[in-house]
Amino acid sequence: MNHLLRSSAPISDAGWDLLDQEARERLAPALGLRRLLDFKGPHGWEHSATNLGRTAPLGTAPAPGVSARQRRVLPLVELRADFAISREELRDADRGADDADLAPLDRAAHQIAAAESGAVFGGYAGSITGIAEASPHPDPAPGDYPTRVAATIELLLGAGIEGPYGLALGDGEYREVTAATEGGFPLRRHLEEILGGQIVWVAGLAGAVVLSTRGGDFVFDCGQDLSLGYDSHDADSVNLYLQESFSFHVATPEAAVALKP
Repeated sequence: MNHLLRSSAPISDAGWDLLDQEARERLAPALGLRRLLDFKGPHGWEHSATNLGRTAPLGTAPAPGVSARQRRVLPLVELRADFAISREELRDADRGADDADLAPLDRAAHQIAAAESGAVFGGYAGSITGIAEASPHPDPAPGDYPTRVAATIELLLGAGIEGPYGLALGDGEYREVTAATEGGFPLRRHLEEILGGQIVWVAGLAGAVVLSTRGGDFVFDCGQDLSLGYDSHDADSVNLYLQESFSFHVATPEAAVALKP
């Protein structure tokens, strides 16, 4: 990964190991939505577009008797979150300190995870059509979570969408579900039985989404997976960033239902 310029940074091998481990610990739980999708890749930084298997006609013929069509692709989006780490903190970590202040990295990890999930769920800048905006289904009638999830699954089954199903929850919704019980029985376990699949927390998500996890409906195509790179430094701090590239494609819009907060 030469484009990340990590070898140019004034950071020891042990320092990079520490930063990588911290990033993994912060990103893994925040990227829960990935566990409900088809994840393809990573294909590398050079991967620029996802093949859609379709073509569009070109307006003019290149020569008499010859027709032409253009392949359709979905360009990848690059996301980057910049942050700075104190060089003194990195030096202390090299000396064996186990309490290095890596809060700027933690914030950047949360920000880019929320940005990714927001794009997958709600779409982004005309480049990504998200699950919620693609779904043709209405939000079921208000009620408690078992009622809403059961009504949603009935809606999906009526559309010919088989399970198992997954449930992605935003911050407040996840706290509500994991803390609640029904007659002493954890609400989360009840919902998992209804879904036949898993429940995940998604950083930055407002509301919830129920979707089929049978495969083939939602495709996350990863170029470069989330990686730490080096930008610059001065006497006091090192300027770093988290970066990724990906596209997201909704192959079956009918396979998900968005639930409002």
